[in-house]
Amino acid sequence: MPDPDPERLAHSDALARRIAARIVRDGGWIPFDAWMAHALYEPGLGYYSGPARPFGAGGDFVTAPELSPLFARCVARQIGQWFGHCAPTVIEFGAGSGRLAADLLSALDAQGTPAEVYAIVELSADLRAAQHETIARHAPHRLPGVRWLDAPPTSIDGVVIANEVLDAMPVRLWEHEAGALHELGVACDRSGGFAWARRPADDALRDAVVRALRASAEGAEARYGEPIAADPFARLGDVCYRSEVGEQAQAWVATIARSLKRGALLLVDYGFPAHEYYHPQRDRGTLVAHRRHRVHDDPLRWPGLQDLTAHVDFSAVHRAADAAGLELLGYVTQARFLTNCGMLAMAAEVAAGGVRSAADARALGALQMLLSEAEMGELFKVIACGRGLPGDALGFARGDRSGAL
Repeated sequence: MPDPDPERLAHSDALARRIAARIVRDGGWIPFDAWMAHALYEPGLGYYSGPARPFGAGGDFVTAPELSPLFARCVARQIGQWFGHCAPTVIEFGAGSGRLAADLLSALDAQGTPAEVYAIVELSADLRAAQHETIARHAPHRLPGVRWLDAPPTSIDGVVIANEVLDAMPVRLWEHEAGALHELGVACDRSGGFAWARRPADDALRDAVVRALRASAEGAEARYGEPIAADPFARLGDVCYRSEVGEQAQAWVATIARSLKRGALLLVDYGFPAHEYYHPQRDRGTLVAHRRHRVHDDPLRWPGLQDLTAHVDFSAVHRAADAAGLELLGYVTQARFLTNCGMLAMAAEVAAGGVRSAADARALGALQMLLSEAEMGELFKVIACGRGLPGDALGFARGDRSGAL
């Protein structure tokens, strides 16, 4: 993986100095979720808040909406069904390049269920500019009706959508070894860089880990008949076991769920139910870094220049939504959601009409990536929770895995 150019390295060094100053102020150590928040969201310098555009072939990763417009057409079919029972409003978080927004607006119009309101919650001025540019290029007639918000509404009637958002929310790292639970954080090393350092876990982290492991044990019992041990750490075995808890993702889901007066929360991301997330063989956790379409395991390298992600614990997402009074509408793989919403029929329609444009070629060429079990089809999941909606969501009609949560 090539080193960044001098300008980008200077950008990273500026962020590193700011983080190092925070570490010094806090006594020489900060928890990893604080380090991750700085690396991704520090105003003007973080990976998502700086001037870089990480999305697409020229960035560090490609998301499903950028692979094919058929992704948005499938999502639009599900949203259109819900619009029969809630306000025709879409609120998108993590809109990235704006491609999903542009394609969704067009698809909802084309199927006769237009969004009267489309709002994007976005703090980064650079990403707002990119989203505005994308919508202006692909759905110019809808641009005047798109609103950008600095914070989520406190009362929502409509559909909230977040594609690959939860995985980028800061996580707390923990290690269990020889009966002791520690939290992993970051310190400054002698060379001026960053190094891992751990401290005994506080009560809040211990409680969060115990809840996650109990959910894991209950899932393993229901799925495989494994007996539940009195010690929640027993299933991990005797190895040094490292993993994460996504407290900020759970808090975000709870906040949105409490604000949702009528409608649905639709989340698409990669992850597992608890019994798979905390499987004894997954003893290094799921935290990784993404740069130039490569995945590596050095998240402390080049702060601000690489994406940091951890898989989503969908059992925890469900618990957070359920505690806030939302009903689980379904939980399926991305492949199942897209096929339930008609992706194969859409692709056949495009193919039957002949490949007449680059968009047609892109729509068809991405099917393997979106649907294959070896690609995004199995690893990515779709979960929906709602209030005041019937339980007949189109995207979850077949292949529902809610019992695994």
